[in-house]
Amino acid sequence: MSVSEIPANTRPLDGPAPKLTAPAGATDCHIHLYLPGFDAQPGGPTIPELATVEDYRKLQRWLSLERVVVTQPNAYQRDNRALLAALDQLGTHAARGVAAVTPDTPASDLQAWHAKGVRGARIMNLPGGAVTQEQMLDVEKRIRPLGWHLMVQFNGCKLDDYVDGLRRIEGEYIIDHIGKFMPPVAPDDARVDEILRLLDRGNAWFKICAGYEASQTGGPDYTDIGAIAKRVIAHAPERIIWGSNWPHVGVPREQYPDDAEQLDVLLEWASAEQRQRVLVDNPARLYGF
Repeated sequence: MSVSEIPANTRPLDGPAPKLTAPAGATDCHIHLYLPGFDAQPGGPTIPELATVEDYRKLQRWLSLERVVVTQPNAYQRDNRALLAALDQLGTHAARGVAAVTPDTPASDLQAWHAKGVRGARIMNLPGGAVTQEQMLDVEKRIRPLGWHLMVQFNGCKLDDYVDGLRRIEGEYIIDHIGKFMPPVAPDDARVDEILRLLDRGNAWFKICAGYEASQTGGPDYTDIGAIAKRVIAHAPERIIWGSNWPHVGVPREQYPDDAEQLDVLLEWASAEQRQRVLVDNPARLYGF
Protein backbone atom coordinates (compact mmCIF):
# COMPACT_ATOMS: atom_id res chain seq x y z
CA MET A 1 0.00 0.00 0.00
CA SER A 2 1.43 3.38 -0.93
CA VAL A 3 1.33 6.25 1.51
CA SER A 4 -1.34 8.04 -0.48
CA GLU A 5 -3.72 5.11 0.06
CA ILE A 6 -3.44 4.89 3.87
CA PRO A 7 -6.75 6.25 5.17
CA ALA A 8 -7.05 8.72 8.02
CA ASN A 9 -7.80 7.56 11.55
CA THR A 10 -11.40 6.51 12.21
CA ARG A 11 -10.85 5.12 15.72
CA PRO A 12 -12.71 6.91 18.55
CA LEU A 13 -10.55 9.55 20.20
CA ASP A 14 -12.97 10.65 22.91
CA GLY A 15 -15.86 9.29 24.91
CA PRO A 16 -17.09 8.97 28.49
CA ALA A 17 -14.33 9.88 30.93
CA PRO A 18 -12.50 7.00 32.62
CA LYS A 19 -13.57 6.16 36.16
CA LEU A 20 -9.90 6.41 37.14
CA THR A 21 -8.73 9.97 37.63
CA ALA A 22 -5.17 9.87 36.35
CA PRO A 23 -2.62 11.45 38.71
CA ALA A 24 -0.44 14.35 37.57
CA GLY A 25 2.37 13.11 35.36
CA ALA A 26 0.53 9.94 34.29
CA THR A 27 2.48 8.15 31.58
CA ASP A 28 1.31 5.90 28.76
CA CYS A 29 4.31 3.61 28.28
CA HIS A 30 3.23 1.90 25.06
CA ILE A 31 1.68 3.37 21.93
CA HIS A 32 2.36 3.16 18.21
CA LEU A 33 2.11 5.97 15.68
CA TYR A 34 1.59 5.73 11.91
CA LEU A 35 2.36 9.01 10.22
CA PRO A 36 1.53 10.20 6.71
CA GLY A 37 4.46 9.83 4.34
CA PHE A 38 5.84 6.59 5.77
CA ASP A 39 5.21 3.19 4.16
CA ALA A 40 5.02 -0.21 5.84
CA GLN A 41 8.22 -2.17 5.23
CA PRO A 42 8.64 -5.73 3.87
CA GLY A 43 8.28 -8.34 6.60
CA GLY A 44 5.81 -6.33 8.66
CA PRO A 45 2.02 -6.02 8.65
CA THR A 46 0.19 -3.46 6.56
CA ILE A 47 -1.00 -0.16 8.03
CA PRO A 48 -4.82 -0.14 8.10
CA GLU A 49 -5.11 3.58 8.83
CA LEU A 50 -3.04 6.45 10.13
CA ALA A 51 -2.48 7.22 13.82
CA THR A 52 -0.91 10.66 14.07
CA VAL A 53 0.49 12.75 16.89
CA GLU A 54 -2.60 14.95 16.64
CA ASP A 55 -4.84 11.88 16.97
CA TYR A 56 -2.99 10.66 20.03
CA ARG A 57 -3.07 14.07 21.71
CA LYS A 58 -6.88 13.88 21.56
CA LEU A 59 -6.73 10.47 23.26
CA GLN A 60 -4.37 11.88 25.89
CA ARG A 61 -6.89 14.61 26.70
CA TRP A 62 -9.68 12.03 26.94
CA LEU A 63 -7.74 9.87 29.41
CA SER A 64 -5.97 12.78 31.19
CA LEU A 65 -2.50 11.42 30.39
CA GLU A 66 0.53 13.71 30.22
CA ARG A 67 3.55 11.68 29.09
CA VAL A 68 4.01 8.98 26.48
CA VAL A 69 6.44 6.35 25.23
CA VAL A 70 6.19 5.67 21.48
CA THR A 71 7.14 2.13 20.47
CA GLN A 72 8.45 1.28 17.00
CA PRO A 73 5.63 -0.64 15.23
CA ASN A 74 6.17 -3.95 13.49
CA ALA A 75 4.85 -2.36 10.29
CA TYR A 76 7.95 -0.18 9.96
CA GLN A 77 10.32 -3.05 10.82
CA ARG A 78 13.84 -1.55 11.21
CA ASP A 79 12.99 1.80 9.60
CA ASN A 80 12.74 4.18 12.57
CA ARG A 81 12.14 7.38 10.57
CA ALA A 82 8.46 7.70 11.49
CA LEU A 83 9.24 7.11 15.17
CA LEU A 84 11.87 9.84 15.14
CA ALA A 85 9.56 12.24 13.30
CA ALA A 86 6.87 11.61 15.92
CA LEU A 87 9.32 12.28 18.74
CA ASP A 88 10.28 15.57 17.08
CA GLN A 89 6.61 16.57 17.18
CA LEU A 90 6.00 15.40 20.75
CA GLY A 91 9.16 16.85 22.32
CA THR A 92 11.47 15.39 24.96
CA HIS A 93 9.66 17.19 27.78
CA ALA A 94 6.74 14.75 27.42
CA ALA A 95 7.80 11.84 25.20
CA ARG A 96 10.29 9.00 24.90
CA GLY A 97 10.78 6.34 22.24
CA VAL A 98 11.65 2.66 21.85
CA ALA A 99 13.34 1.92 18.52
CA ALA A 100 14.30 -1.10 16.45
CA VAL A 101 18.04 -1.50 17.04
CA THR A 102 20.32 -4.12 15.50
CA PRO A 103 23.84 -5.19 16.51
CA ASP A 104 25.04 -3.16 13.52
CA THR A 105 23.22 0.11 14.23
CA PRO A 106 25.95 2.79 14.16
CA ALA A 107 26.80 4.39 17.49
CA SER A 108 26.34 7.79 15.86
CA ASP A 109 22.72 6.89 15.06
CA LEU A 110 22.11 5.76 18.63
CA GLN A 111 23.50 9.04 19.96
CA ALA A 112 21.30 11.05 17.58
CA TRP A 113 18.24 9.03 18.56
CA HIS A 114 19.06 9.49 22.25
CA ALA A 115 18.95 13.26 21.77
CA LYS A 116 15.43 12.89 20.35
CA GLY A 117 14.26 10.86 23.36
CA VAL A 118 14.84 7.21 22.43
CA ARG A 119 15.58 5.19 25.57
CA GLY A 120 14.93 1.58 24.57
CA ALA A 121 15.26 -1.13 21.93
CA ARG A 122 12.38 -3.40 20.97
CA ILE A 123 12.82 -7.18 20.92
CA MET A 124 9.72 -8.78 19.37
CA ASN A 125 9.51 -12.58 19.37
CA LEU A 126 6.02 -12.85 17.91
CA PRO A 127 5.20 -12.90 14.17
CA GLY A 128 6.28 -9.73 12.38
CA GLY A 129 9.00 -8.84 14.85
CA ALA A 130 11.90 -6.90 13.33
CA VAL A 131 14.56 -7.83 15.91
CA THR A 132 14.22 -11.05 17.91
CA GLN A 133 15.83 -13.04 20.71
CA GLU A 134 18.59 -14.15 18.33
CA GLN A 135 20.01 -10.60 18.31
CA MET A 136 18.86 -9.60 21.82
CA LEU A 137 22.07 -9.92 23.82
CA ASP A 138 24.16 -8.29 21.08
CA VAL A 139 21.67 -5.41 20.91
CA GLU A 140 21.80 -5.09 24.70
CA LYS A 141 25.57 -4.67 24.57
CA ARG A 142 25.11 -2.04 21.87
CA ILE A 143 22.69 0.10 23.88
CA ARG A 144 24.18 -0.38 27.37
CA PRO A 145 26.60 2.59 27.14
CA LEU A 146 23.56 4.87 26.64
CA GLY A 147 21.70 3.43 29.63
CA TRP A 148 18.84 2.22 27.44
CA HIS A 149 16.64 -0.79 28.21
CA LEU A 150 15.23 -3.64 26.17
CA MET A 151 11.48 -4.04 25.66
CA VAL A 152 10.93 -7.78 25.20
CA GLN A 153 7.70 -9.39 24.01
CA PHE A 154 6.98 -13.12 23.74
CA ASN A 155 4.21 -15.61 24.46
CA GLY A 156 4.54 -16.22 28.20
CA CYS A 157 3.34 -19.78 27.76
CA LYS A 158 6.70 -20.38 26.05
CA LEU A 159 8.73 -18.63 28.75
CA ASP A 160 11.07 -21.61 28.99
CA ASP A 161 12.33 -20.74 25.50
CA TYR A 162 13.32 -17.24 26.61
CA VAL A 163 14.18 -17.30 30.31
CA ASP A 164 17.86 -18.15 29.89
CA GLY A 165 18.37 -15.17 27.62
CA LEU A 166 16.45 -12.90 29.99
CA ARG A 167 18.66 -13.97 32.90
CA ARG A 168 21.72 -13.04 30.85
CA ILE A 169 20.62 -9.44 30.21
CA GLU A 170 22.89 -7.17 32.24
CA GLY A 171 20.98 -3.90 31.81
CA GLU A 172 17.32 -3.05 32.36
CA TYR A 173 14.54 -4.74 30.39
CA ILE A 174 10.75 -4.83 30.24
CA ILE A 175 8.62 -7.98 30.07
CA ASP A 176 5.90 -6.67 27.79
CA HIS A 177 2.11 -7.05 27.61
CA ILE A 178 1.49 -8.74 31.01
CA GLY A 179 3.72 -11.58 29.83
CA LYS A 180 1.27 -12.10 26.95
CA PHE A 181 0.19 -15.57 28.05
CA MET A 182 -1.68 -17.04 25.08
CA PRO A 183 -3.82 -18.70 26.31
CA PRO A 184 -3.96 -17.21 29.83
CA VAL A 185 -2.63 -19.34 32.68
CA ALA A 186 -3.55 -19.47 36.36
CA PRO A 187 -1.86 -16.81 38.50
CA ASP A 188 -0.04 -19.51 40.49
CA ASP A 189 1.37 -21.09 37.31
CA ALA A 190 5.09 -21.95 37.50
CA ARG A 191 5.81 -19.55 34.64
CA VAL A 192 4.32 -16.66 36.61
CA ASP A 193 6.51 -17.76 39.54
CA GLU A 194 9.49 -17.48 37.20
CA ILE A 195 8.52 -13.94 36.18
CA LEU A 196 8.46 -12.95 39.84
CA ARG A 197 11.95 -14.38 40.25
CA LEU A 198 13.12 -12.37 37.25
CA LEU A 199 11.69 -9.20 38.80
CA ASP A 200 13.43 -10.01 42.08
CA ARG A 201 16.81 -9.89 40.27
CA GLY A 202 16.37 -6.12 40.11
CA ASN A 203 16.75 -5.31 36.41
CA ALA A 204 13.38 -6.44 35.01
CA TRP A 205 10.19 -4.41 34.65
CA PHE A 206 6.67 -5.65 33.90
CA LYS A 207 4.27 -3.75 31.66
CA ILE A 208 0.51 -3.82 32.23
CA CYS A 209 -0.68 -3.43 28.65
CA ALA A 210 -3.11 -4.90 26.11
CA GLY A 211 -4.75 -7.55 28.24
CA TYR A 212 -7.48 -7.66 25.60
CA GLU A 213 -5.08 -9.29 23.12
CA ALA A 214 -4.74 -12.46 25.19
CA SER A 215 -7.83 -12.50 27.43
CA GLN A 216 -10.47 -15.13 26.84
CA THR A 217 -12.91 -13.72 29.40
CA GLY A 218 -12.93 -10.24 27.84
CA GLY A 219 -13.62 -6.76 29.13
CA PRO A 220 -14.30 -4.74 31.06
CA ASP A 221 -12.61 -6.83 33.79
CA TYR A 222 -10.33 -9.23 31.83
CA THR A 223 -10.45 -11.49 34.87
CA ASP A 224 -8.15 -14.19 33.46
CA ILE A 225 -5.34 -11.80 32.57
CA GLY A 226 -6.19 -9.62 35.56
CA ALA A 227 -5.42 -12.45 37.96
CA ILE A 228 -1.87 -12.62 36.60
CA ALA A 229 -1.50 -8.84 36.65
CA LYS A 230 -2.71 -8.52 40.24
CA ARG A 231 -0.25 -11.12 41.48
CA VAL A 232 2.70 -9.44 39.77
CA ILE A 233 1.66 -5.93 40.86
CA ALA A 234 1.29 -7.07 44.48
CA HIS A 235 4.72 -8.72 44.36
CA ALA A 236 6.75 -5.87 42.82
CA PRO A 237 4.77 -2.61 42.55
CA GLU A 238 8.03 -0.70 42.18
CA ARG A 239 8.77 -2.53 38.89
CA ILE A 240 5.42 -2.09 37.08
CA ILE A 241 4.49 0.33 34.28
CA TRP A 242 1.29 0.72 32.22
CA GLY A 243 0.54 1.29 28.54
CA SER A 244 -2.62 1.73 26.47
CA ASN A 245 -1.31 -0.07 23.36
CA TRP A 246 -3.17 2.49 21.24
CA PRO A 247 -4.14 2.24 18.37
CA HIS A 248 -4.72 -1.48 19.01
CA VAL A 249 -3.67 -2.76 15.60
CA GLY A 250 -3.16 -6.30 16.92
CA VAL A 251 -6.88 -7.10 16.87
CA PRO A 252 -9.55 -6.81 14.15
CA ARG A 253 -11.66 -3.67 14.23
CA GLU A 254 -14.69 -5.57 15.53
CA GLN A 255 -12.60 -6.51 18.60
CA TYR A 256 -11.33 -2.97 19.19
CA PRO A 257 -11.24 -2.32 22.95
CA ASP A 258 -12.60 0.64 24.89
CA ASP A 259 -9.69 2.99 25.64
CA ALA A 260 -11.08 4.24 28.96
CA GLU A 261 -11.51 0.62 30.00
CA GLN A 262 -7.82 -0.05 29.38
CA LEU A 263 -6.99 2.54 32.05
CA ASP A 264 -9.81 1.62 34.42
CA VAL A 265 -8.54 -1.95 34.86
CA LEU A 266 -6.02 -0.46 37.27
CA LEU A 267 -8.85 0.39 39.68
CA GLU A 268 -9.36 -3.35 40.15
CA TRP A 269 -5.77 -4.49 39.74
CA ALA A 270 -3.89 -1.94 41.88
CA SER A 271 -4.36 0.18 45.00
CA ALA A 272 -4.22 3.99 44.88
CA GLU A 273 -0.62 3.93 46.13
CA GLN A 274 0.32 1.30 43.55
CA ARG A 275 -1.37 3.29 40.76
CA GLN A 276 0.75 6.33 41.61
CA ARG A 277 3.84 4.16 41.21
CA VAL A 278 2.65 2.45 38.04
CA LEU A 279 1.44 5.56 36.22
CA VAL A 280 3.90 8.21 37.42
CA ASP A 281 6.84 7.25 39.64
CA ASN A 282 8.05 4.09 37.89
CA PRO A 283 8.01 5.45 34.32
CA ALA A 284 9.66 8.65 35.52
CA ARG A 285 12.49 6.55 36.95
CA LEU A 286 12.83 4.25 33.94
CA TYR A 287 12.50 6.93 31.23
CA GLY A 288 14.00 9.93 32.97
CA PHE A 289 10.96 12.19 32.97
